[in-house]
Amino acid sequence: MTQTRRDVGEVLWFGIEGPELSAARAAALNRGEFGGVILFKRNLQIETIGSGVEAQEVIDLDALAALIAAVHRAAPSDSPALVSVDQEGGVVQRVRAPATRWPPMLTLDRLAPPDDVAVAEQVGRALGRELGALGFDVDFAPILDVHTNEANPIIGDRALGRAADTVARRALALARGLEAGGVLGCGKHFPGHGDTHTDSHLELPRIDHPWSRLEAVELAPFAAAAKADVPMVMTAHVVFAALDDQVPATLSPKAITGVLRQRLGYRGVIVSDDLDMKAIAANYGIAEAAVLAIRAGCDVLLCCRDAGHQDEATAAGARRREVERGTGPARRGGQRVRALKARAARARAAAAPFDRRDIGSLAHRQLADRLAGG
Repeated sequence: MTQTRRDVGEVLWFGIEGPELSAARAAALNRGEFGGVILFKRNLQIETIGSGVEAQEVIDLDALAALIAAVHRAAPSDSPALVSVDQEGGVVQRVRAPATRWPPMLTLDRLAPPDDVAVAEQVGRALGRELGALGFDVDFAPILDVHTNEANPIIGDRALGRAADTVARRALALARGLEAGGVLGCGKHFPGHGDTHTDSHLELPRIDHPWSRLEAVELAPFAAAAKADVPMVMTAHVVFAALDDQVPATLSPKAITGVLRQRLGYRGVIVSDDLDMKAIAANYGIAEAAVLAIRAGCDVLLCCRDAGHQDEATAAGARRREVERGTGPARRGGQRVRALKARAARARAAAAPFDRRDIGSLAHRQLADRLAGG
């Protein structure tokens, strides 16, 4: 495989179909056709213990660790696949019992400064220890969206606060804790999903705030994340009229390259939110969206569920003339992803040896109780 083709593969991160890695997916990984994997509930083996209000879903940790190890084994030795997950706390945490169940991160409001920041960093480290013990490399957390709209149907108590400076302080602490624990974090969703009235999983939201408001509120945590060298930032499928009133941020060079890269000075990896979401798939189609997102400045394209969409994204990326020349945005994205993989390896090596006994440990459950106000 040429370096250009490998760069195309590095920028594509896919979901897989079930609790085991199929032979076809393993072969595609080995060929370098995609550079990372994101796991969801469908990839877990789950048993329900008890019944009625006492029922609890318990995942098979051995099976999950085996799946992650299979992904790592399948990838080329010179370009290891990164395995990622959404493990925020509250409603968005894929790995459940016997792992620690974390309350929503907005419960940090229970704590006064500087305790809120100290606990956020401790939570990040605990998350990193538990995910790292299973083999994960990346956690798509923390949320950098500012919770300014109580009617927001998608962010809500996933946010770390109601003011920009509060979100920035807590989110950066959580990201530091994650990396110290051995797993890389990802701030999301640029330029800010906290004041939308609709859910981008279902339709294309729009925010009409003027630039002065965006700079003071929505963008401020991302500016802090750029300064702190957070490893990854995820985009939002939201139209921000003050930045680009034509296309959502994920597909906008004005937003991604003009604001995040140039104005805020962000140097890490920029990853799209899932291109399968209706805000993108229903309005643009995957093939077009994949090319537009790369041109806008995204380094990684997430395509989480639909195998047909993944094929479209692969074909779209591979056939573009700018990619085939090896001088276009996908080449730069491939270089950044390889640097991210090296950073993930350094974080894992620098962390204390992982111990499966950390998963759901008493210390972590006590920390979760403190966060919840117990």
